[in-house]
Amino acid sequence: MSGAGTGGRPVDPATVLDAAHREAGLDALADGAAVDVLVVGAGVTGAGTALDAAARGLKVALVERGDLAHGTSRWSSKLVHGGLRYLAKGQVGVAMESARERGILLETTAPHLVRTLPMVLPLHEAVGTAHAAATRAGMAVGDLLRVAAGTGRRALPRSRRLTAEQTVRLLPGVRAEGLRGGVLSFDGQLTDDARLVAALARTAAGFGARVATRCAAERLGGDGAVLRDLRSGRRIEVRARAVVNATGVYAGELVPDVRLRPSRGTHIVLRAEAVGRPKAALMVPVPGTANRFVFALPQADGRVFAGLTDEPVDGPLPEVPEVPEGDVAFLLEVLNRALGTALERSDVAGAYAGLRPLLESRGGSSADLSRRHAVLRSDEGVLTVVGGKLTTYRRMAEEAVDAAVESAGLRAGACRTRALPVVGAAPWGELDAVDAPRRLIARYGTEAPAVAAMAQGDPELLRPVAAGVTPAEMRFAAAVEGALDAEDILDRRTRLGLVAEDREAGLPAAEEAIAWARSGVSDRRS
Repeated sequence: MSGAGTGGRPVDPATVLDAAHREAGLDALADGAAVDVLVVGAGVTGAGTALDAAARGLKVALVERGDLAHGTSRWSSKLVHGGLRYLAKGQVGVAMESARERGILLETTAPHLVRTLPMVLPLHEAVGTAHAAATRAGMAVGDLLRVAAGTGRRALPRSRRLTAEQTVRLLPGVRAEGLRGGVLSFDGQLTDDARLVAALARTAAGFGARVATRCAAERLGGDGAVLRDLRSGRRIEVRARAVVNATGVYAGELVPDVRLRPSRGTHIVLRAEAVGRPKAALMVPVPGTANRFVFALPQADGRVFAGLTDEPVDGPLPEVPEVPEGDVAFLLEVLNRALGTALERSDVAGAYAGLRPLLESRGGSSADLSRRHAVLRSDEGVLTVVGGKLTTYRRMAEEAVDAAVESAGLRAGACRTRALPVVGAAPWGELDAVDAPRRLIARYGTEAPAVAAMAQGDPELLRPVAAGVTPAEMRFAAAVEGALDAEDILDRRTRLGLVAEDREAGLPAAEEAIAWARSGVSDRRS
């Protein structure tokens, strides 16, 4: 499959995740082919672990009972942040690690998927002089973290104070009454967290990893696992020299010794016009706290994601967390403290919630728990990587593979992911030369012309069906990115499923794309 137009790159056939790749991988495992590392769970940490191991020359299988990014990894704020909140709690190591990993994502791993995001804290009466000064000082320390992490100013400019007029220009919906100015800082923002996971999994496949979704682990041991192909029902016993449990909040279901304290983070989805079409992220302090904020984060597709809550979750864990009305009301109440025109419940176009896999500790609220991660080894020899956050997935994966290599005595090279771009990634100069719509470049990078080529000369396939998404992208999802049904396309490759009316508008095209891929037409190379 070749790229069309200047600057594009062809799709490497080795990175294609389709039904044929899935079946070939499961057949090889069923035939008794041993792997060096079996990774269970294809969220950002699991996909990152599979890539790290495969890039070191190890034989890898990555399995997931749902779809790529089926769980927490698709429910984030889409922020790639430098960890100022952790610094405020004295967690210097966590903050520094976040700053380093943010820079790697911005400049090397996925420059096409991560953009620089301006963030503004409006200075109203709720933010007193002392609070504003402390926040400004914290952001100045964040600038030092950026420098220490080696991230260039082009990626992340320095923070600074804004006048009231400058604040309103960036945040037209902000309340002008009582506005003294603002504090501007910069962070990273993912175009789409689920797209990052798909890119990691495809890149791992390019290094030889077998990737199989709809494949559940029924039992784990230090020397392998029992898997169940959820499409065919067949049972597969897998031999592995090391097994990594990367199932996030569900890790304890496979390894009961793992103790977690899940926390629910809720976001609401707003249309940009409801909050004045912001040109920067809006930060609003949560009343009664020193360093917690609700963020309204503008997206490239005309939506704004506003969040987030931090509430402990008890009892059985759902596959898709429900959003309590209390969370929605809380987010609206906090946001309205800074807006000129109050948001109403009818302004909420959608909502989603994710569960954070926080390591259990005694006392305190879930908001106070550390975002540190850990690699735990069970009595049976299973390695569980858990905790942490999206920004530091690469470091978590590196430590998990280091532990697998050591515990199983594997012969492997050094970690390569610090300097390894994912599929579609390229330096900014090369991305600027790609001849394709800017929206596609921001989602597919150098593969954007190959996505456009999926239209095969039919202009209707390049006409958006909802939120800018085209049928050509849906075909690419089915032919290249491992989407097995319309739900995969709507909920994890395009994110149209976040808003009910967008899902309804996109469903026919998604179903057509799946049928097209199954017909074998997608095997023709453009």
